[in-house]
Amino acid sequence: MAIAKLADAPILTTKALPYKHYDYDRVFGACCENVIGFMPLPVGVAGPMIIDGEPYHIPMATTEGCLVASTMRGCKAINAGGGVTTVLTNDGMTRGPCVSFPSLTRTGQAKIWIDSEEGQKKIKAAFNSTSRFARLQHIQTAMAGTLLFLRFKTTTGDAMGMNMISKGVEHSLSVMVKDFGFEDMEVISVSGNYCTDKKPAAINWIEGRGKSVVAEARVPAEAVKKVLKSDVDALVELNISKNLIGSAMAGSVGGFNAHAANLVTAVFLATGQDPAQNVESSNCITLMNKLPNGDLQISVSMPSIEVGTIGGGTVLEPQSAMLTMLGVKGPHPTEPGANARQLAKIVACAVLAAELSLCAALAAGHLVQSHMTHNRKGAAPAAAAAPAAPAPAAAPSAVTAKPAVKTIDSAKDTSSNGNSNTKEDIQRLKEGSKICIRS
Repeated sequence: MAIAKLADAPILTTKALPYKHYDYDRVFGACCENVIGFMPLPVGVAGPMIIDGEPYHIPMATTEGCLVASTMRGCKAINAGGGVTTVLTNDGMTRGPCVSFPSLTRTGQAKIWIDSEEGQKKIKAAFNSTSRFARLQHIQTAMAGTLLFLRFKTTTGDAMGMNMISKGVEHSLSVMVKDFGFEDMEVISVSGNYCTDKKPAAINWIEGRGKSVVAEARVPAEAVKKVLKSDVDALVELNISKNLIGSAMAGSVGGFNAHAANLVTAVFLATGQDPAQNVESSNCITLMNKLPNGDLQISVSMPSIEVGTIGGGTVLEPQSAMLTMLGVKGPHPTEPGANARQLAKIVACAVLAAELSLCAALAAGHLVQSHMTHNRKGAAPAAAAAPAAPAPAAAPSAVTAKPAVKTIDSAKDTSSNGNSNTKEDIQRLKEGSKICIRS
């Protein structure tokens, strides 16, 4: 009511922004300040998707039409080949403070000492003393004049870990000043952008940040034809021309993909992650090859997925429920970090499914048509010409089944001229329900 008056926004006196029936005890002191309500977002689910032999229903919070349907189609095609195989290649969150010294000589001495075995060992002991879970792996250094940048890389258990690392970094720098002979060192900032957090940076693409995951699937040529309405050669050519050469022409760093950010953000919002870390978490290169037997091999390599299953937005009930659905809520009982690592794999697999489906739609020329079909609900001419009295409800029929088929099977599931055969649609619906919607 106060903001409605102060901001001259009478809309806030209505129910447009809901505020009732929400557990604010989980919010205050943890997630948000100056709270006046909450923002509902639609949550869809894609899957089940077979990941390393296990089925997962992947939650996606999004307002972009066709995104869930397209991901669903990718899941179906991938499941036809047995699902996704994943490998986690690295696990380490980073914080990059900036310090300075009175002279270049002193800056160089500090760098040499930190890079040495003795320096790494002593700072590691100081850092590890601040947490039960944070374990310093390595410190990378870089000089710019008398400035020295240090990139602390550490495991953080099942937490995303920024606060945990910042605490350890502050203590380590304090110990350097007090105990390790660098009394003339001035701490400019505990974060000197050498991390790099929430900004595009080649260092995250090259060195990794958070979880580094590679996910791969083999899609039968028949599934490419029937489910994706494309063919293997067209997909391989499109991926090279668009995702590799096109991104190189644009001077991209970490953007060698079709739309990884779409899926990263949708899953992040649904599971309580920091959506701003979509910037570096969406670093991805998508590769496609035609196998000797004619099938499609597709992979995504994502070096900097930043997720956690405790802390932050994961404490909120809806987001916590989605983590529970995935089986990764909270700290892992026996293997610290295992839940967060599994969540990172799930994110990468969601990206893989959506990359496959979107590239197929582009290769077949279906992208615009699918959005026009599914995202123009209020603009249909028939709606404007409809009679004032509502038509009586009809029993389910082949006509009413057609839109459902399109949504389940893909973002585009009719023939190229926009028409489809009713019997074929019903058959695809049955097939889709067996592969995609089974519990």
